[in-house]
Amino acid sequence: MMATAQRRPGEGAPEVRGKRALVYSLGIEGRDLAGWLLREGASVTISDTRDEAALEAAGARAPEGVDRVVSGGPLLDPEGYDLVAVSQSVLRHNEAMVRARQLGIPVTSQMRLFLQLCPGRLVGITGSSGKSTTTALAGAMAKAAGIEHVVGGNIGEALLGRLDEISEATTVILEISHTQLQYTDRSPEIAAVTNVTPNHLDQFSWDEYVGLKRNLLKFQGVDDTAVLNVDDHTSRALVTDVKGRLVRTSMTGEVAGDGAWLEGGSVVTRTGRISRTIVPASRLRLRGSHNVANVVMACAIAEAMGLPPAAMRAAAENFPGVPHRLEVVGRANGATWINDSIATSPERTMAGLRAFAEPVVLLLGGREKSLPLDGLQQLARERCHTVICFGEAGPLFHDALRRAVADTRLVATLDQAVAEAAGAVRAGDVVLLSPAGTSFDAYPNFEARGRAFRDLVATLPGFEAEVTP
Repeated sequence: MMATAQRRPGEGAPEVRGKRALVYSLGIEGRDLAGWLLREGASVTISDTRDEAALEAAGARAPEGVDRVVSGGPLLDPEGYDLVAVSQSVLRHNEAMVRARQLGIPVTSQMRLFLQLCPGRLVGITGSSGKSTTTALAGAMAKAAGIEHVVGGNIGEALLGRLDEISEATTVILEISHTQLQYTDRSPEIAAVTNVTPNHLDQFSWDEYVGLKRNLLKFQGVDDTAVLNVDDHTSRALVTDVKGRLVRTSMTGEVAGDGAWLEGGSVVTRTGRISRTIVPASRLRLRGSHNVANVVMACAIAEAMGLPPAAMRAAAENFPGVPHRLEVVGRANGATWINDSIATSPERTMAGLRAFAEPVVLLLGGREKSLPLDGLQQLARERCHTVICFGEAGPLFHDALRRAVADTRLVATLDQAVAEAAGAVRAGDVVLLSPAGTSFDAYPNFEARGRAFRDLVATLPGFEAEVTP
């Protein structure tokens, strides 16, 4: 096996000075792309399918210097432009993207450019679930170790706008989604896959989806490191794509070679012949076995980064979780109210349900993604005494869950779901917003939906907010 050439920052990035660039989307990534293109001397047009009212509601304003913004209709035809720069929200089989390829117009994206231009050490984390928490944990471990680092990627960061603060000494820890991997031609030096399970099948076929996750490893060389969860069938199969060092993770026992695993109730890591016990799972603030798996993965990544065990332990023990992921909002009507708005697939909702021994009032809704509901039906039968379905997918979820849980109700909106839940709870219950669908029927992202849930719960009589220790 031959080593690939060392990555040189900027190599492969397009020369844009004096070029006519068309940016698809006025979201966070689109604005970041437009800003970079303008700084590099391109002229920029932005096209977004949302109308002006929707853009205003989302706070989406074009950077100063953009030639024009075209909104409220199909994406502009790219003919006549020298470059198309695309947000991850615009899928590669979109008609405008197919047209750009037919015309031979170069296409780039925020993540593609950042991987090309970033001078620091790159750590990339992807997966169907767990990638946000794992990324945040790895960042907390880097902070505890006192190393120069940046955390960003699929968590709302304007990556290209941060290039000036990144040097060769900076470790950049990125959460990377499957849609951000549509256009990349570089891989991080450390690439981690938490799992690959059915998700986003409303956007891609299963084979296409797996192929996008595989892109995280595709451009690695023999000096790079891949961290794979071998408990997950599909990510385990990616072992055949590994060109460099392989690091395995598992919740079921010791792994072969380098890696991290759960043994005797503690997270253990190994590099070469040296094994270390990092932290007992009982010391973690995070709830649920899926979060223990996230800690195992984060420790494997941190070990690959060369971080000391004390930093890993301190960060793991003190990490409170990230907003909208099993976030305790507070107490009302004798119940604990939990915001798990990040749960946009049935599998993630099931992970949330497993985190609680208490009886659950489950709030399901949003926009569904053509994913199977059999497992959710069975678990809801075991864990929930009431299910309240809302939003665009409410009727579908209601039809599926009423066969499993006798008290399954259908309402139109999240506001109504919270009001209904307030009347259904009993002392000692958990009310869990874990929607199993995306937010896009009513909210621009899952964060906005989670904030709306927090605000609604806070208005309930007798509400007591969660106090973080």
